Amino acid sequence: MRVLLLGANGYLGRFVADRLLADPAVQLTALGRGDDADVRFDLATGSPGALTRFLDAVHPGVVVNCAGATRGGARELTRHNTVAVATVCEALRRSGCGARLVQIGCASEYGPSQPGSSTAEDAVPRPGGPYGVSKLAATELVLGSGLDAIVLRVFSPVGPGTPAGSPLGRLAEAMRRAMQSGDGELKLGGLGVQRDFVDVRDVARAVHAASLSAAQGVVNIGTGRAVKLRDAAAVLARVAGYAGALHELDGPPAMRPGLIGSPRSGEGALEHLATPSPYPDGCGSWQQADVRTARDRLGWRPRINLEESLADIWMEAACRI
Repeated sequence: MRVLLLGANGYLGRFVADRLLADPAVQLTALGRGDDADVRFDLATGSPGALTRFLDAVHPGVVVNCAGATRGGARELTRHNTVAVATVCEALRRSGCGARLVQIGCASEYGPSQPGSSTAEDAVPRPGGPYGVSKLAATELVLGSGLDAIVLRVFSPVGPGTPAGSPLGRLAEAMRRAMQSGDGELKLGGLGVQRDFVDVRDVARAVHAASLSAAQGVVNIGTGRAVKLRDAAAVLARVAGYAGALHELDGPPAMRPGLIGSPRSGEGALEHLATPSPYPDGCGSWQQADVRTARDRLGWRPRINLEESLADIWMEAACRI
């Protein structure tokens, strides 16, 4: 099976590439903007015609799109997350390869959820920010393209390689700094947020399963269990061997969403200060996936628990001590 992977050098793309390369039946070609891609091509600026010619030459059976941007202004997010997908869809429609498209979506497309609820694929999307809007627009383009296509809505990916700017990445960095400086107290804000954390290696398994499946439409990829960031912090402290006290800052959630730290002068504590937006991903205080569709249509279940994911995050943070 010939697979064309878009965005192979990104956080998810690296693990998807590893998973696909482990399948001896897969012949993988990576397309991207970096020098280490097999073929250099910028989906945000390249023409559908140029991509069509490449598809006709390589003739893949599956195209996996992990490319995109998670940060930036509305214009940049639209260019990399929406316009790029429009280019992919148009090129696939023009091409004679007949490839199946596996598009990586995200839980930010849904927006805030009712606490205690599980979000299923038929929920009405109400994204709370430009990132979610740009990804939802991409999903709608894929679903309306007439292609053989599936969109995997990935909830909160964690594990090795977790970006330093993500909540758990910032948490690990704060704990590393506290341990390095000998602080016996760690003060944190925004720990009441609850997210469905799914290991990036399990996401890669889901992509592999979707590539082999005939399933179409939207499929959630998560664990089906929301975890408070406060509980994740306690697990990370245990994994790291941090014996200091963890204290949550008081104040309304809107004033302490982030984990952005600065040492308090004259005291043995690391305090984490507020950022302007209460929920930068636009998902409110709660998100939890209904993952029955992934189980029933892809035969996929998550295998890696959060403690193992956090141990891998800490391993990378500890290397910076």
